Amino acid sequence: MTLELYELEGCPYCAKVIDKLDALDLEYESHMVPRSHDERTEVKGVSGQTGVPVLVDPEHDVEGMPESDDIVAYLEETYGANASA
Repeated sequence: MTLELYELEGCPYCAKVIDKLDALDLEYESHMVPRSHDERTEVKGVSGQTGVPVLVDPEHDVEGMPESDDIVAYLEETYGANASA
Protein backbone atom coordinates (compact mmCIF):
# COMPACT_ATOMS: atom_id res chain seq x y z
CA MET A 1 0.00 0.00 0.00
CA THR A 2 1.37 3.38 -0.92
CA LEU A 3 -0.46 6.45 0.25
CA GLU A 4 0.62 9.61 -1.51
CA LEU A 5 0.36 13.11 -0.11
CA TYR A 6 0.68 16.29 -2.12
CA GLU A 7 1.81 18.98 0.27
CA LEU A 8 3.47 22.36 0.63
CA GLU A 9 6.20 23.07 3.14
CA GLY A 10 4.90 25.16 6.03
CA CYS A 11 1.24 24.48 5.19
CA PRO A 12 -0.72 24.09 8.46
CA TYR A 13 -3.44 22.02 6.75
CA CYS A 14 -0.79 19.65 5.39
CA ALA A 15 0.78 19.42 8.86
CA LYS A 16 -2.59 18.34 10.29
CA VAL A 17 -2.76 15.48 7.77
CA ILE A 18 0.88 14.50 8.38
CA ASP A 19 0.22 14.41 12.14
CA LYS A 20 -2.66 11.98 11.52
CA LEU A 21 -0.56 9.83 9.17
CA ASP A 22 2.17 9.68 11.82
CA ALA A 23 -0.30 8.98 14.63
CA LEU A 24 -1.68 6.02 12.67
CA ASP A 25 1.88 4.93 11.81
CA LEU A 26 1.12 5.02 8.08
CA GLU A 27 3.83 5.17 5.48
CA TYR A 28 3.28 7.57 2.62
CA GLU A 29 5.07 9.10 -0.31
CA SER A 30 5.35 12.87 -0.13
CA HIS A 31 5.07 15.11 -3.19
CA MET A 32 6.05 18.70 -2.51
CA VAL A 33 4.16 21.12 -4.74
CA PRO A 34 5.44 24.51 -5.92
CA ARG A 35 4.33 27.63 -4.02
CA SER A 36 2.78 29.10 -7.15
CA HIS A 37 -0.68 27.71 -7.91
CA ASP A 38 0.10 28.20 -11.62
CA GLU A 39 2.91 25.64 -11.41
CA ARG A 40 0.92 22.94 -9.59
CA THR A 41 0.08 20.97 -12.71
CA GLU A 42 0.82 17.60 -11.05
CA VAL A 43 -1.63 18.06 -8.18
CA LYS A 44 -4.22 19.58 -10.52
CA GLY A 45 -3.96 16.48 -12.72
CA VAL A 46 -4.62 14.29 -9.68
CA SER A 47 -7.39 16.21 -7.94
CA GLY A 48 -8.75 18.72 -10.46
CA GLN A 49 -7.69 21.66 -8.29
CA THR A 50 -4.47 23.27 -7.08
CA GLY A 51 -5.00 23.37 -3.32
CA VAL A 52 -3.12 21.12 -0.92
CA PRO A 53 -3.14 18.81 0.91
CA VAL A 54 -4.35 16.14 -1.48
CA LEU A 55 -4.34 12.44 -0.61
CA VAL A 56 -4.09 9.53 -3.04
CA ASP A 57 -4.88 6.03 -1.76
CA PRO A 58 -4.77 3.56 -4.68
CA GLU A 59 -5.76 0.63 -2.45
CA HIS A 60 -9.16 2.25 -1.79
CA ASP A 61 -9.62 3.96 -5.17
CA VAL A 62 -9.05 7.44 -3.74
CA GLU A 63 -7.52 9.34 -6.64
CA GLY A 64 -7.19 12.83 -5.21
CA MET A 65 -8.98 13.75 -2.00
CA PRO A 66 -8.67 17.45 -1.06
CA GLU A 67 -9.49 19.21 2.25
CA SER A 68 -7.46 18.38 5.35
CA ASP A 69 -10.49 17.72 7.58
CA ASP A 70 -11.90 15.25 5.03
CA ILE A 71 -8.53 13.53 4.69
CA VAL A 72 -8.06 13.23 8.46
CA ALA A 73 -11.58 11.79 8.85
CA TYR A 74 -10.96 9.38 5.96
CA LEU A 75 -7.64 8.19 7.43
CA GLU A 76 -9.24 7.64 10.85
CA GLU A 77 -12.19 5.78 9.31
CA THR A 78 -10.04 3.66 7.00
CA TYR A 79 -6.91 3.03 9.08
CA GLY A 80 -7.77 4.05 12.64
CA ALA A 81 -8.46 1.80 15.65
CA ASN A 82 -12.14 1.42 14.74
CA ALA A 83 -11.54 0.72 11.04
CA SER A 84 -13.20 -2.39 9.73
CA ALA A 85 -10.55 -4.83 8.53
